[in-house]
Amino acid sequence: MIETERLVLRDWRPDDWPRFWAGTNTPAVMRWLGGVLDYDGMAATRGRVEACAAANGFCFWAVERKSDGEILGFCGLKRADAPGSTVTGAVEIGWRLREDAWGKGYAREAASAALAAAFDRYGAEEVVALTVEGNTGSWGLMRRLGMRRREDLDYVDPRFGEDLNPTIVHSIDRAAQGEKRA
Repeated sequence: MIETERLVLRDWRPDDWPRFWAGTNTPAVMRWLGGVLDYDGMAATRGRVEACAAANGFCFWAVERKSDGEILGFCGLKRADAPGSTVTGAVEIGWRLREDAWGKGYAREAASAALAAAFDRYGAEEVVALTVEGNTGSWGLMRRLGMRRREDLDYVDPRFGEDLNPTIVHSIDRAAQGEKRA
């Protein structure tokens, strides 16, 4: 569990998933993630997150707002494993928050805490983040976190069409993270 001023990043509980999907499986949230998922897609995503956590000891954590216990989405770390990826095996940071949580600093607060955990708790030397060019909110946050664009690592993900390709990569290493926190 990781606590910030306003949030708790924690392992998933079974009753979190319906609340997570109710807030995040919407056209706006899923715009850059392949679209709204059907039941099978939601089950597959849950299965991947749970398998990732079991295999690595970490994955994308549930993001709970302290003030009211609401599940705002997820944020955390995983081992990159997308098809066609140039960064397979790297520690990847990711986030997905419901639309009514956007613009309030929650994503930055959660991602900053997850980045610190990547370096301090899990011993990462570098952390990558993945998105697409059109998702300006996501790559804007990557840059605010001190990550730099890595065009040399961009790749085509065969699961998605032209509108969601190429996958663009940002990264930050331990030294840069230390400078950002200093």
